[in-house]
Amino acid sequence: MTNGTEISTERETTDRGTILDFPHLLQVAEQRAEEFASAEPFKHIVIDDFLDADSLDRILSVFPSPDPERTTVRWRNMDANTKDGLPAQRGKLDFSPRESGGKDLSNEFYVAPPIRQLFWELNSSTFLRFLEKLTGIPHLLPDPHMQGGGIHQIRRGGLLRVHADFNKHPIFGLDRRLNFLLYLNRDWKDEYEGHLELWSKDMKRCERRIAPIAGRAVVFTTLTDSYHGHPRALNCPEDMTRKSIAMYYYTNGRPEEEQHPPHATLWQRLPEEEEELRPVE
Repeated sequence: MTNGTEISTERETTDRGTILDFPHLLQVAEQRAEEFASAEPFKHIVIDDFLDADSLDRILSVFPSPDPERTTVRWRNMDANTKDGLPAQRGKLDFSPRESGGKDLSNEFYVAPPIRQLFWELNSSTFLRFLEKLTGIPHLLPDPHMQGGGIHQIRRGGLLRVHADFNKHPIFGLDRRLNFLLYLNRDWKDEYEGHLELWSKDMKRCERRIAPIAGRAVVFTTLTDSYHGHPRALNCPEDMTRKSIAMYYYTNGRPEEEQHPPHATLWQRLPEEEEELRPVE
């Protein structure tokens, strides 16, 4: 609601004409910027209730089924191994906006309007202002192609090995600076696994485990040693998937101390896997 030129920062669940509650998010950014800056093992923040109940209902009601017979979205099976044969990602279904579906339209236009609207809002100048206030990173740029991003879901038994992400946009050459993850899993239990794990820079320990519960968002810096993943195989029921939306943000250049040569995804071994490789004396 407005009062003159002022915008209320109280959370509302009424129809704003948007999926995101931008006044609320801008308030969150101002209140929690220091928390983001001081987080370990790398800068990050967890925001619960990122979506209010009404918006969450709208998104979940139209989230595409993993069954190709029940959706117009062209899911891609992203199963892959590392060069030495370890599972890098398993059970992952990826939605690629750049694939046309053979009809000269981006796949973006085959998702339901609430998800399409959310994509556009997450790439909007107002959301970039929220991220800049929260993280202190100026001049952020969105990726309208959502290279590697968009909507994802992972089936029972699936996983994503701990890794650091590619650091340059493969088309534009921009520097990747932030990851944004939004989870959409109602009634998710700890025993289902699928927690986002944030690992130390030396890959000796997991510093934080974050359950992928509905409405929870995570924002973190994308560095060559921002090691993260969900390496524990999902133990959810067969009829459930781990649902999420991922968006990535860039700048034209980055601080000198963060610069590294361009690299693809840097997959990591867990400590117990390293232990298995040690020769028996």
